[in-house]
Amino acid sequence: MIINRLIESLHGIKISTEPEDLLCYGFDASFIEAYPSAVVWASSTEDVVRLMRYAYEHDIAVVPRGAGTGTTGGAVPSKGAVVLSLEKMDKILEIDAENLNVLCEPGVINGKLQMELEKIGLFYPPDPASMNFCTIGGNVAENAGGPRALKYGVTRDYVMGIESVLPDGEVFTTGVRTTKGVVGHDLTRLLVGSEGTLSIFTKIRLKVLPLPQEVVTLLVTFHDLESSGQAVSKIISSRIIPRTLEFMDREVLGAVEQFSPVGLPRNAEAVLLIELDGHPTIIKEEAEKIVAICENFGAEVSMAEDEDEREKLWTARRAISPALYHINPTKINEDIVVPRNRIPEMLKRLKKLSEESGIKIVNFGHAGDGNIHVNIMVDKKNEEEYRKGMGLVEHIFRDTLELGGTISGEHGIGLTKSAYIGMEISHQGIELMRAIKKVFDPKNILNPGKIFPPHI
Repeated sequence: MIINRLIESLHGIKISTEPEDLLCYGFDASFIEAYPSAVVWASSTEDVVRLMRYAYEHDIAVVPRGAGTGTTGGAVPSKGAVVLSLEKMDKILEIDAENLNVLCEPGVINGKLQMELEKIGLFYPPDPASMNFCTIGGNVAENAGGPRALKYGVTRDYVMGIESVLPDGEVFTTGVRTTKGVVGHDLTRLLVGSEGTLSIFTKIRLKVLPLPQEVVTLLVTFHDLESSGQAVSKIISSRIIPRTLEFMDREVLGAVEQFSPVGLPRNAEAVLLIELDGHPTIIKEEAEKIVAICENFGAEVSMAEDEDEREKLWTARRAISPALYHINPTKINEDIVVPRNRIPEMLKRLKKLSEESGIKIVNFGHAGDGNIHVNIMVDKKNEEEYRKGMGLVEHIFRDTLELGGTISGEHGIGLTKSAYIGMEISHQGIELMRAIKKVFDPKNILNPGKIFPPHI
């Protein structure tokens, strides 16, 4: 009855309660499923305002959604919730080339924004693996990273300001258009990474950079797993900051070559995909230093000869996630981060844990900033194996924290990691976060149940 009144109240806004729509918008890349009571497609800030005013008045939960590429269940609806899709709000509203910033709606695809900017010699660095279909709004909600985060930072380093709608339907604007601004608390950074729990983004202003002059791409092959981690530490300690320093282990290489062959070395224990960008003379010197370091650890180094070869390598890197399903049908995916100099130790512990448990643990990720994507490969239909695999998660998190790391580098907490947040955040810290949530959302109608588990 309430949903019928909602449909009547939001005349002119696309709404569906059709079973196929509820199914399609009831899960994200975590593959957790739950049926919403309706799906609403907003086309403007005013559409979002109208929905939230009605939802606030009638205590209806609303779950904002971009492209559903999140892996921790952040876009999975709670029981009876309305999913608010922002995919139709997909306009690039302004490109300010003089002041190096861009204003866009939340539904803009990351890769599309990058292509449009590159046409005029500009560059937006954050590049999640899902960049060809993930949205800027989702990136901001999760504080997405990507391979280039090593040199350029993550999404929060580029968000200058946000227009958003609060749970009661009020429009709220944060941030500035200038490169500096310290008036009051930094509410923009508070909203970045808030996973749709505080407000709904309707416009986002991003800092952009001049497009680098040249890019050099190296493929480095190791026949010893720990040596690859040692090489990463040595490269960074040598005061060279590549724009990417990606890591893939033996299992990943085999899976990618089976899924989408590009000629990666199947017999290697690990591979590093390293990119440098900037002035041609400088990156040539840095590339030579990196080659010498890696060869000192017994590696073999090759350079991409042209843009086609470079793109093949990155296509392979972005194909890792779907390729892993050729190993086992279920992937328990975690994105831990450890200090760079602890990568060899973490890889050693993961290898030992895999051998002791008899469960394949496949690793890849952003080695340059210590961000390892740990994939526990199991079959969910095998209840004992799945339970055993899930039992490894806490062990991995414990090892990560012991080495001075964090349990999530870029995927957020959502549903899948909420049970573990107390391992890293103190009780006082969690209560302070709850208090912030209550100030923004006193009725707890905006993406309820995410980040905070009921028992903490």
